[in-house]
Amino acid sequence: MATPQAADVPEEQRLGPVVRRREQIQPGTTDQRLLDSKSDSSWVHTDPWRVMRIQSEFVEGFGALAELGSAISVFGSARTGPESFEYQTGVELGKALVEAGFAVITGGGPGAMEAANKGAREAGGVSVGLGIELPFEQGLNRHVDIGVNFRYFFVRKTMFVKYAQGFVVLPGGLGTLDELFEALTLVQTRKVTRFPIVLFGKEYWSGLVDWLRDTVVAQGKCAAKDLLLFHLTDDVEEAVALVTKETEPRRHPGSGPAVAIGS
Repeated sequence: MATPQAADVPEEQRLGPVVRRREQIQPGTTDQRLLDSKSDSSWVHTDPWRVMRIQSEFVEGFGALAELGSAISVFGSARTGPESFEYQTGVELGKALVEAGFAVITGGGPGAMEAANKGAREAGGVSVGLGIELPFEQGLNRHVDIGVNFRYFFVRKTMFVKYAQGFVVLPGGLGTLDELFEALTLVQTRKVTRFPIVLFGKEYWSGLVDWLRDTVVAQGKCAAKDLLLFHLTDDVEEAVALVTKETEPRRHPGSGPAVAIGS
């Protein structure tokens, strides 16, 4: 075989594991760009830099919650008023979960989240809030004992699932539905196992359940057995019994019970 001529071998630049050739070659070296204080700062808005931010959010979340012990995630609307029946139910639910030996994790905001955090704190349990960066800043409610603020929804939702043994879903809007259907999908596809999901408020959720049965299941878009992935109730004691019946509370040394509630 003929030996390739030098002109046939493209110029090549190696930047760590990345190989660049021809017009894709960048001037200078990685170290040079790192140490050059006059360089363009637009790199902080690039996808590789975002990966580092995402990684740091996982590290911070895992570090903050690693010793939490058993927890239940409770989801519900940020728009639930403090004088409403739903708010009072959230307080009762937070207390009952703590008394059952579980911690409470919420989205850390107002409304139903604040109610569950309040109930957990008043019962002497660990009250956790997992906040999210939004255009309309809410901040963590004052009943949160351990709070973590996230930039990315998908990182936050991972924390809800990873550190909870079940979900209670109070009436809520699009954010609550997002978290509910993510949880149902994870259970349906067996990404998580032994994970009870309780919908609290029969009047609020019955229309959704009817649609799932009469339209989604009826048209073969999911199986009838998928309707068994969740329970429907109007009773706090029953909700706690359903969401904790397959889960024995576990605690790390020095940790108390915890409860989780999402937005």
